[in-house]
Amino acid sequence: MTAPIGLRVSDLDTPAIVIDLEIMERNLRKLADYGREHDLRVRPHTKTHKIPALARKQIDLGAAGLTVAKVGEAEVMLSAGPPELLVAYPIVGRKKLNRLMEVARKTSVTVSLDSLFVARQLSDAAREAQIEIGILAEVDVGLGRVGVAPGEALLQLIQGIDRLPRLRFEGIAFYPGMIRSLDEEGEEALKRLAQMLEGILRDLRRAGFQPKIVSGGSTPTLFHSHELPGLNEIRPGTYIFNDRNTVLAGAASLEECAASIHVTVVSTSKPGQMIIDGGSKTFSSDRQAAGSEVSFGHVLDAPEAVFTKMNEEHGFVELRRATAQFSVGDRVRIIPNHICVAMNLHETVYGVRGDVVEQVWRVEGRGKLQ
Repeated sequence: MTAPIGLRVSDLDTPAIVIDLEIMERNLRKLADYGREHDLRVRPHTKTHKIPALARKQIDLGAAGLTVAKVGEAEVMLSAGPPELLVAYPIVGRKKLNRLMEVARKTSVTVSLDSLFVARQLSDAAREAQIEIGILAEVDVGLGRVGVAPGEALLQLIQGIDRLPRLRFEGIAFYPGMIRSLDEEGEEALKRLAQMLEGILRDLRRAGFQPKIVSGGSTPTLFHSHELPGLNEIRPGTYIFNDRNTVLAGAASLEECAASIHVTVVSTSKPGQMIIDGGSKTFSSDRQAAGSEVSFGHVLDAPEAVFTKMNEEHGFVELRRATAQFSVGDRVRIIPNHICVAMNLHETVYGVRGDVVEQVWRVEGRGKLQ
């Protein structure tokens, strides 16, 4: 695509997502090193970057494959040449399943699911396509989103999967998203999770099932994954860039945030406030993960400023506590609360080294909801 490679960051039009390549590369290496050190398979979730070229970097650093949520994302990520794809979402409906079979003709596919209804539909599609699909049985460890309860419900799900043709039971998957930070309360929750996981695996072994893959983890617990007995695969997504919520969770520092959104001040007509040229169509409306203050991002150029409100195209930044002063035309850098959603709002993002644009990527996975 036509790209402003070689231009200065200050020459980019705003709003723009800018990726600091040196920070991103350090984040990628940190996770790859951690996986090797603790003998953990890394199957990173592409929901954060949504860019096949970055997925390829993850694979080249040792990732066993890639994780996606939707079939559309799987179709996009085929161009990264993944050795395998995990669809970490129950796929329901004939149209989606037919498309998934076409993906499975090109690379190995595993699906995580929590019902025999989904498993039967998947088995029928796989049998018709003469393709084998790997299955992870999803277990709920406390978030209450998807997954069956540990114990008899999980065992019945696995037994049902094991009887269905063209499905290959690979193991279990879980997501401890209820652990939002590793403070004292979070550490206790992690210990309880470790005990629960031990019990789940013990029960499965007694029933004659030996999961090859035990896939789990979350961003706040990412670098504590080795403390969970039996866990042998992690599926991190946000780690490649990090964001304000990752920082608030204690899982990263501001210096490890590779992505920022560059905006321009378009109005200072109200004292103590500036309006920037990015609102909910630029940042998303995700709230911060911790604290009572309402803010939609961290203003790098004025840490005391508070990004208080958004309309679609207007961002309201309160400056009463800020020491920096701003004028119309000034550029401002903001680390968004949730970079995954922000990436889905932008067609193009820019990789920079120093203040020079080195890469321009189209966000090929944006809007792939089906």
